Parts: sequence; structure tokens; C-alpha cells
Amino acid sequence: MSKIAQKLEMKTPDLIRLNPDVLGEPVPNSFIVVPQKKLKILKNKLKGIANQVVSDSIADSTYLNDTNGLLDEFKEKFIVYEVKKGDTFYALNKAFEVSRGELLLLNPELSEGLKVGMILKIKEIPAQNVTDEFFYSDYIDPGTDLKVALLLPFRTDKYSNDTLTLKEIFTRNATLVNIATDFYLGAEVAIDSLRGKGIDIQLNVFDTGGRNSDKISSIIFEKDLNNHNVVIGPLYSEEVQTVAANVNIPVIFPVYSKNQSEFSSSNIVKTSPDKRVFREELERYIKENFDGGNIIVVSDDKFDNLQISRLIKMSLASVASDTIVKTIKILSPQEGYIEKERFLEILEPNTKNWVVIATDNTVIVSDVVNSLISLPEETSVKVFTFDKGGVYDKIDNRKLAKIGFTYVSDDFVDESSLSSRIFRKQYLQKNKALPSFYATKGFDITYDILIRLASGKDLKSTLEEGMSMRVETKFDYRNSTNISENKGLFIVQYNEDLSLTRLK
Repeated sequence: MSKIAQKLEMKTPDLIRLNPDVLGEPVPNSFIVVPQKKLKILKNKLKGIANQVVSDSIADSTYLNDTNGLLDEFKEKFIVYEVKKGDTFYALNKAFEVSRGELLLLNPELSEGLKVGMILKIKEIPAQNVTDEFFYSDYIDPGTDLKVALLLPFRTDKYSNDTLTLKEIFTRNATLVNIATDFYLGAEVAIDSLRGKGIDIQLNVFDTGGRNSDKISSIIFEKDLNNHNVVIGPLYSEEVQTVAANVNIPVIFPVYSKNQSEFSSSNIVKTSPDKRVFREELERYIKENFDGGNIIVVSDDKFDNLQISRLIKMSLASVASDTIVKTIKILSPQEGYIEKERFLEILEPNTKNWVVIATDNTVIVSDVVNSLISLPEETSVKVFTFDKGGVYDKIDNRKLAKIGFTYVSDDFVDESSLSSRIFRKQYLQKNKALPSFYATKGFDITYDILIRLASGKDLKSTLEEGMSMRVETKFDYRNSTNISENKGLFIVQYNEDLSLTRLK
């Protein structure tokens, strides 16, 4: 690796950091990750070293062993396929109805034949009739350098034993295997991937300690945060406001807090949508897809939830007419529950019946689901919610599938997708474990923010240029006001086979 690094005119530790799975000498006929701007040097100088196959096709992100972000430049525009052992052009033609000539136009490297591990562009994805979706196009300004400050509450002051490494602290002490550590490990993979694309990134990690500690103040006044391009963190909402008030660079709030609606500094970027946005997204979906029948909004007897239910009814009433919505009504509990008979008074057989649950009350939600799964066969129903909290984790998924349970989510896990498989593989190689929810968030948020900054443009201007899709997260900051707020959400449905389908 040291000889390869020398030929590439880079430091050996940097090359090893990009290839944590390479132990000792590189294995012949294997692939390694190198910064994209070094590929031309590699092609010219590395002939005969470890029989390494390196060509311009790697720069075009055609090999699975390239960086974890290889799909980001074209995954929204093309159907893609990973070449497997035994694949032929004839088989690809039968599977995708695409000729060898068409494949060559999209994949010039195929002039050398099919190779296992290639990621092929099969055909362009037909344009959808969706006027509000415009995707951001990743672009890296050559020679980009970024300096990143990551502020997370590791609370390492509790582990003063100098003989423990950071990895040992994370794995041996359950109190630190939490949001902060998982987010950090995911962010590390994102930074490795971007370095592999040729971006020179200096990462400075700061431990903010426990809540209400004085560490934030010392970090702000002693570490010169303004000398960075961006601050990611802290995790506590009050600390984010303190940091943002004392710096003039973007401050990324990487988690959700009910207090985030109180943010006032224009340099804050909220990566998690407010709960209001979840409700508005569900209302928008119903308006676009409901074509006749009955709508029932289920509430509890709390004032706030009754108000929300009335807002939903008013919003959906804008599509109501004698020919579209027969009935739109709010049902709230009587003596603590909602009897099945009250549903039967409204629901009609052989008619579309949509039920929106606007409460997280465990008893009410459970009663509603049990009532709706036992309706007469000719009376179909579909159930929605904009706030899928822990109450639904207590309900048998088979029941949810029976009523076509559909919900709004800020993440969608497609484990079969290529980007997800690549991320899991790289995370597993680096950390010897599969990524958690917050590890994936750490990757998605860090990658999305830094790839936008790498364009050389002001971050806020790139946030307005279009939405982006990373491993499990959608980022859509368009139409924000003073503070940039992510409004990227998914509409997800339970299927009869217990799988999940992304409807939007």
C-alpha cells in the first residue's frame, strides 16, 4: 500500500483509511478505493502492481468496489443493474428489452465486455408527471477542500482510563452506544466515501459532554468554529441555538426536537421535518389520490388532537362534493372508546372508505384497528396516519396489512437497493456490525450536506436547487422561509405479504 500511495502521490495513512479491509499487501485481482482525482495517475503508473484493474470506467462509477456514493450521480435517472457471473448480452436483452448497442451508448466501458461487479445503466427512468419533484444534481468543484466540525455528546469524561481506545469505549459501554456514537460512525463512512471522490475533508470531532455542561461554551470560544465550512450538531436544541448565535457558518441540526420550531437563527438547517409537515403531506396525498367514497378522521378527546382533526377535515373538505366525498366526519371516543357500530353507520359496502387516525392513544388505536379488521367482507377500508409512533409497534403487522395501513415517514428502508447494499457493506467492513437507524442518518445527513458544499456554492443556494435521495432519507429544503427546513417525506404502505411499498 505504501508503494501504491507513493505512485499516487498521496500519504499512505490516507490510502489505508480509505481501504480499511485491506490488511497487509493488496490481494492480486482485487479492487481498492482511491481519490477520483488520482485515477489518471493510477492508470498511468500502476501497471503491474497487484494486477490491479483500473480504468476510466471506475471514474464513471461503474464498479461496485468504487466509493459508496457511486449511484448518486445517476440513480434517479437510470435503471441500474449489477453484472453477475454468467450474465450475457442476450440475457440482459431478454430481461430488460434493451439491445447491446443501447447498453454501449450508456456504458462505453462495455466495449471491453461484461465484467462481474459492473454497475450498468440499463435505460433512463421515464419522466413522472410530478411537478413538485426536482432532484439536485451532485457536482464536485475540482480541488474542493472542506473543514467540518462535528459536535456530539460522547461524554468521554466518564471514561478517563487512558488505556481504552475510542472503539473500545463504544463497544464496551452500553451508555455510549446511542444516538451520538451511531451517528458518528455513519458520518465517518460518508466522509470516507467523499474523500474517495477526491474531496479533501478535514474532520474535527468535539465532545459536547452531557446536557447543560459548559463544554459548548468552551468549544465555541476556544476552537474557532468559524474557521470551518460547516458545523454538524449538537444534538440538544438549546445548544444548537447557542452555537448558531455565535458563528456565521451553517449549523446542521441532525435530529428532531419538538423545540425546533423555536429556532430563529437563519444559519440553522433542520434535517428532520416538523410534525406539522407530516400532517400536511398526508393531506396532500389524500387530495391527490382520493376519487370517491367516505373519509373518517379518528381523534381522542384531547383538545390539541381535536383541533388537528378539525384542520384535517377542513383541508380534505376542499375536495368534497356529492360525486367525490359522500361523507367526511370526525369520530372521537365516548366513555373512552369508539364502538364498532359507529364505524358501520358511516362505512358503506362496495365503496372506498378511508380512515385517518389522528391520535396516538394506545387504547383508541387498538380498538379502531380491531374494529376495522372485522368488517364484513364487502366493506373495504384503508387506514392512514401521519404520526406512526410506538403505539403501532404493539399491533400485529398482519392486522395492519389487512387494512392497508399507510403512514407518513421520514425514512424508507429498501434493503434491496444498490445504494443500501453498498452502504451496509462498507459500514460492516469498517465497524464489524450492521448500521443502526441513526448510523444511516449519520451517513445520509453528512453525505448530503458535504456533497452540496463540495459544489463550491453557498449551501443555502444548493438546498433550493432540488431534493436529493440518499440511502434511507429524502432531503427537500425547497420553499423554506428564514430557516432551511427539510420537508422530504415518504408515504409508505403495508402490503398483504407484510412487505412495505413506497407510494410517494
